[in-house]
Amino acid sequence: MLQRLFIVLQYCLPRHALTALVYRLARVRVRWIKDHLIAAFVRAYGVDLEEVDGDTPGDFATFNHFFTRALAEGSRVVDEQSDAIVSPVDGTVSVAAPIEHNSLIQAKGIDYTLQELLAVDLENAAAYRDGLFATLYLAPFNYHRVHMPLDGELLAAHYVPGDLFSVNQATVAGVPGLFRRNERLNLHFRTAAGPAALIFVGALNVGSISTPWTGEIRPRKTGIVETQDLSAAPTQLRKGDLLGWFNMGSTVIVLLPKNAARWQADLVSGKSLQMGERIGTLVTRV
Repeated sequence: MLQRLFIVLQYCLPRHALTALVYRLARVRVRWIKDHLIAAFVRAYGVDLEEVDGDTPGDFATFNHFFTRALAEGSRVVDEQSDAIVSPVDGTVSVAAPIEHNSLIQAKGIDYTLQELLAVDLENAAAYRDGLFATLYLAPFNYHRVHMPLDGELLAAHYVPGDLFSVNQATVAGVPGLFRRNERLNLHFRTAAGPAALIFVGALNVGSISTPWTGEIRPRKTGIVETQDLSAAPTQLRKGDLLGWFNMGSTVIVLLPKNAARWQADLVSGKSLQMGERIGTLVTRV
């Protein structure tokens, strides 16, 4: 009942306005306010401060600065085996499964299509038919930077404006087409597995999505899909390299083509992941 009420409430809320309010609050620089926010967050979620790169809260100018924190050196180990596909994030597996022709599972009884998710470059969508996908959820307490799951060449980035529903388990199970409705940033790569894509899915209270090359991308409910300027981006990226970060929590989706890889047998719904650990294995080279 409470889960259903939460979903109904989201339909009634001014989601973009609420997200804009959280955006401003997370960037307050008044020391006692930001320190209180950070301290309350650390207590509520049991954040391991030993992993944080910097003194908490003194080295962080705002709550958002802390939320998008880097990790202390050595906190994560990236599997360097040439055939390893690694988790791009700290998070929890929502779904990791084959793509049924062009259909991806959102939750039991709910699916959506590659074309709906990618929005543009429909030839790219065709490349993932009968391939693999993994949906990884980042809870508020997780490390919120996103990294390369395998070596590749960055080809394109498209921002797709959209809604801002929550991406927690209850909402994913109750809002049809959530991942094709919410705003997202689609990154496309050329890899040893063939084409690959990583999608940043925006959500309620995610004030923006950022990459080192595009800067901060603020939410827009409507408008055309925007191709991002990647002229400042490196062409080649190594496994574990930084791709961007969520300014508050959300979800990433990884797409791989048919017969290119297999997921680990234990990559199942509910599994907790750390960035850099193996989640799959390359099985072909193209």
